[in-house]
Amino acid sequence: TRVRLAGDVADAIFRHVAVNTEMDALDLGCGTGLLTLRLAPRVRSIVGVDSSQGMLDALAAKIARENLTNVRTLRLDLDKGDALPGAHDLIISSMMLHHIRDVGSLLVRLREVISPRGHLCLADLDCDDGQFHSDNQGVFHFGFDHAGLRQAFAGAGFTNIQVATAAEMLKLARDGGLRRFTIFLMTGSKGA
Repeated sequence: TRVRLAGDVADAIFRHVAVNTEMDALDLGCGTGLLTLRLAPRVRSIVGVDSSQGMLDALAAKIARENLTNVRTLRLDLDKGDALPGAHDLIISSMMLHHIRDVGSLLVRLREVISPRGHLCLADLDCDDGQFHSDNQGVFHFGFDHAGLRQAFAGAGFTNIQVATAAEMLKLARDGGLRRFTIFLMTGSKGA
């Protein structure tokens, strides 16, 4: 399910942004690198960023096994105020945003480290009533309303904001029933 989700999100990114081998990218909340590794062949470089050393160790093992020279890892904890490195032509993130308390502040911080004509691509849950996770500890948003998130993007200074469905997932909900969850991709540009 996670591999398929990463593939669907990557495909959605490729449909909405002209990803190319001149780009330096950053995958925020990369986990074990499923999305990072999907982007790696199409960009000049990509940094997988996560707060979990265990996740980054798993990604580092994949990088070593596949002998990738354009992928590296970086441990950062945004909640503790760690600074994001810059500048990146493309910042991507999948299924991390609902774990961020202050989304507006994060968007401002992300815009600061995007190159002048760079892009932000965030994939996350449509509104889910708190049913996606079996335990909602550390979950600050039960999915997102597109209009509200679009406003947050615009408030942070992004332009050319677009949203599309990136994936659908069938899984057991918190209440025990089988439920279909949808994942959107919202993109924005730093430049005109």
